[in-house]
Amino acid sequence: MASTPPQTSKKVRNNSGSGQTVKFARRTSSGRYVSLSRDNIELSGELSGDYSNYTVHIPPTPDNQPMATKAEEQYVSNSLFTGGFNSVTRAHLMDKVIDSDVTHPQMAGAKGSSCAMPACDGNVMKDERGKDVMPCECRFKICRDCFMDAQKETGLCPGCKEQYRIGDLDDDTPDFSSGALPLPAPGKGQRGNNNMSMMKRNQNGEFDHNRWLFETQGTYGYGNAYWPQDEMYGDDMDEEMRGGMVETADKPWRPLSRRIPIPAAIISPYRLLIVVRFVVLCFFLTWRIRNPNEDAVWLWLMSIICELWFGFSWILDQIPKLCPINRSTDLEVLRDKFDMPSPSNPTGRSDLPGIDLFVSTADPEKEPPLVTANTILSILAVDYPVEKVSCYLSDDGGALLSFEAMAEAASFADLWVPFCRKHNIEPRNPDSYFSLKIDPTKNKSRIDFVKDRRKIKREYDEFKVRTNGLPDSIRRRSDAFNAREEMKALKQMRESGGDPMEPVKVLKATWMADGTHWPGTWAAATREHAKGDHAGILQVMLKPPSSDPLIGSSNDKIIDFSDTDTRLPMLVYVSREKRPGYDHNKKAGAMNALVRASAILSNGPFILNLDCDHYIYNCKAIREGMCFMMDRGGEDICYIQFPQRFEGIDPSDRYANNNTVFFDGNMRALDGVQGPVYVGTGTMFRRFALYGFDPPNPDKILEKKDSETEALTTSDFDPDLDVTQLPKRFGNSTLLAESIPIAEFQGRPLADHPAVKYGRPPGALRVPRDPLDATTVAESVSVISCWYEDKTEWGDRVGWIYGSVTEDVVTGYRMHNRGWRSVYCITKRDSFRGSAPINLTDRLHQVLRWATGSVEIFFSRNNAILASKRLKFLQRLAYLNVGIYPFTSLFLILYCFLPAFSLFSGQFIVRTLSISFLVYLLMITICLIGLAVLEVKWSGIELEEWWRNEQWWLISGTSSHLYAVVQGVLKVIAGIEISFTLTSKSGGDDIDDIYADLYIVKWSSLMIPPIVIAMVNIIAIVVAFVRTIYQAVPQWSKLIGGAFFSFWVLAHLYPFAKGLMGRRGKTPTIVFVWAGLIAITISLLWTAINPNTGPAAAAEGVGGGGFQFP
Repeated sequence: MASTPPQTSKKVRNNSGSGQTVKFARRTSSGRYVSLSRDNIELSGELSGDYSNYTVHIPPTPDNQPMATKAEEQYVSNSLFTGGFNSVTRAHLMDKVIDSDVTHPQMAGAKGSSCAMPACDGNVMKDERGKDVMPCECRFKICRDCFMDAQKETGLCPGCKEQYRIGDLDDDTPDFSSGALPLPAPGKGQRGNNNMSMMKRNQNGEFDHNRWLFETQGTYGYGNAYWPQDEMYGDDMDEEMRGGMVETADKPWRPLSRRIPIPAAIISPYRLLIVVRFVVLCFFLTWRIRNPNEDAVWLWLMSIICELWFGFSWILDQIPKLCPINRSTDLEVLRDKFDMPSPSNPTGRSDLPGIDLFVSTADPEKEPPLVTANTILSILAVDYPVEKVSCYLSDDGGALLSFEAMAEAASFADLWVPFCRKHNIEPRNPDSYFSLKIDPTKNKSRIDFVKDRRKIKREYDEFKVRTNGLPDSIRRRSDAFNAREEMKALKQMRESGGDPMEPVKVLKATWMADGTHWPGTWAAATREHAKGDHAGILQVMLKPPSSDPLIGSSNDKIIDFSDTDTRLPMLVYVSREKRPGYDHNKKAGAMNALVRASAILSNGPFILNLDCDHYIYNCKAIREGMCFMMDRGGEDICYIQFPQRFEGIDPSDRYANNNTVFFDGNMRALDGVQGPVYVGTGTMFRRFALYGFDPPNPDKILEKKDSETEALTTSDFDPDLDVTQLPKRFGNSTLLAESIPIAEFQGRPLADHPAVKYGRPPGALRVPRDPLDATTVAESVSVISCWYEDKTEWGDRVGWIYGSVTEDVVTGYRMHNRGWRSVYCITKRDSFRGSAPINLTDRLHQVLRWATGSVEIFFSRNNAILASKRLKFLQRLAYLNVGIYPFTSLFLILYCFLPAFSLFSGQFIVRTLSISFLVYLLMITICLIGLAVLEVKWSGIELEEWWRNEQWWLISGTSSHLYAVVQGVLKVIAGIEISFTLTSKSGGDDIDDIYADLYIVKWSSLMIPPIVIAMVNIIAIVVAFVRTIYQAVPQWSKLIGGAFFSFWVLAHLYPFAKGLMGRRGKTPTIVFVWAGLIAITISLLWTAINPNTGPAAAAEGVGGGGFQFP
């Protein structure tokens, strides 16, 4: 039987030569670091306030001391770690994280009673329940610092003067206030079993507690083994469950997920129509080439070039849709396999792998902290084993506003998360939940729900007030402290005899709640405190929870949580270091910093990344994704992509913001090939795949290893990667390198079936995680420094890939190119929901960024033409289309002008509307309609959504895509870098109208091409109609042909025209100026091209030679 990979011990970590040196210091009220030890300084009355809580943390605490371990972890979680390039990593003990009170014992800033040592203002450490931790039987209250000093000096308790004994903390009387029941005596009620302890010993002679618990059917509290009484479920109870539990191995094996094919009645005609349209298109284009319009060769040539490109583009888009599929998951099977108690797991501790959730934000002004806080709250309340979840917030702006908003969210989570668990709340974003327009009592059976909801609603309203008031609170606090510093400086100058008329120069700092300088970005930017120049910051907002459930009580909170687990997942605030002269690679760089920091702190084998405005709408979404990762054959899945769903979209979805054709059509079709592309958010990654390794090959690996469940080393996955090459690829962090094989092993499927060749043994992930220590956190600070990625493969092969504004698509492409596959997970209840820009200008700029990234991909080595043989053919076509689709705009714009050219010139793209042309046109149209109807059938979208997508395709193709091509070409040729600004998440001026942003007209140069196209076609229709009426022999066929295509263009531009009109006269004057200018220019141009040459004009001397088209 193989064993799990060994965890890196704290002793090894602390004694390793590559470990980080941590300098623990106390910052004075002025924000200055002072690095002095208690051993070499006498604390005077002047300095006691600054140094009273100071301690040196290196060397680490002795092993096997529960008090020291708990104190160490609590001290780490209460410290703000900073560090970076050419600087010492420091831990600043936070006496106060936010102005409001902190109640949850896991949260930073949580304090116990005052220390009983003389002249000490420290606080006693707290346990998981928030009660004071007292290491001695005399119950003497002592803080962590004084306890460490007593241990180092005499080892005696200052209260009773007796020796501290190792393990005293664990000898406290157990507390059964939560309703936990004591275990029954081994031989109670049974004669002849008095020597039960001897009977239950294992082969090593040790007492087998699990076997004893199973055979005595003991129960001891929430979440542990519990055997239901035979009469509990009456006649509905299965016979196999009577008298105890059933071992998992005795149950029939069932898959966690299933692949559901599209019904043949839909997919077969769909594929047939694709073939028919392809054949008809080939015949049509051949006919068009062989039958030119000799009267207007220029018009025919432009049209045939455009039509050939459209045919090629259609093939790239349509062929990958040949194999759409659906998938389903079985959450009950997942629960039975990983969470249910069994003889081998009597405690019922979960065997699911850990997961790290990443949330990214960059600018609190454009991404409101309240929105980010609600996303964090939905993550903390997710339905997944609490000890397996870790949440990381990446604040790329380094703003104190984001830091304190997250602290407020962690404080409110003390009530919100247990409330969600107690009443099974959905969704678990409080803002979305309280905004629901349905009966909140529906499907709620507890009688105290209404009372609890009323209380939590009042607490949430106060939380919103505090969060929205943070900018003013921080500003007032900083002004007060800066004024105090100015007074001190002025006083010092007067005492030193300086000129009192000389102005005092004091830095306008931003101050934290504990009265010290914020190490990140200041409101008044200065050196080392600006958005692009600040130290790396890491704060464990919520320390890792205990491995066993922590049941609340009826007296601790305003809500009775006496039967609810009150633990919270670990929450970490991260702001990577930024310095001038370094390329920080935008969001991709921030994600890679989180990958490294999380690998050291929690090392979850799976990673789920979300944008700050995308929250968890389905609390079981992570379990849905795990059904694919943990299923047989799931070891080669690199990521699970969930569809993006949006809130706040106008009912008509004017600008196709929901993008359902892409998410429910294209992505579902790619799921039947090699998997969907990565779209930037709502994606569950396998950490091992992000490290740049190829998917495991069980056949080759099993030739080297004796056991199929044995832990491997990095050289087993990549023969070219030995120990000496690890720093070149991953950097010089030893802890990061050691975490790689552990993450790979823990991410394997369960080896519970003979067909599972590459799995891990059941029960391997039930071991509690090690507590955090200072060296570990310091190492995580070093890996988020700006210099860490120098001369490594981060961003090139490892992690998120650099070099494109659409780093998401490139990152997914690299994984598929190495042979990994991805899965598309559509759940009955939306997994995630977010916001999307409903304003026309914001939407155009969003599409501009996507299209520019595609152009960058086309001109880079990430072009699918250069892909390896591991990328399947249909997947290659899909990625090729990703890089090519923006170039369609060049032909689309020209084709949109062709109807107007036709109407102005009196010619058409064909000489006459012959029967052949009309038959081909009719057949192509019928195939288009048939394909649209069948695609709507198998994808589940509505026909209206399909039409909105077609309209937006033309609008974006004639504006954003054109600009993207120009920008991409300029970057390739001239090296001009492309920069984009964040899309604001704020709404319009009208608070009462949630769609107010829809009617705001913000002028942009992206609007010029569609306006020109619309105006030219409208004027062309009018000119051609008037000319045809006054002709001696009206040529109605040419008018109808040109007018039909002009109306086709204008119908697609209708949403754009509505967006320009705005509401209540808000249309900017520039729109009318452009319209008049275009009309005058076209009129003058037409006069110059086709002047009046009749007899009357000749008599008046007007006319002459004019411009003639060839």
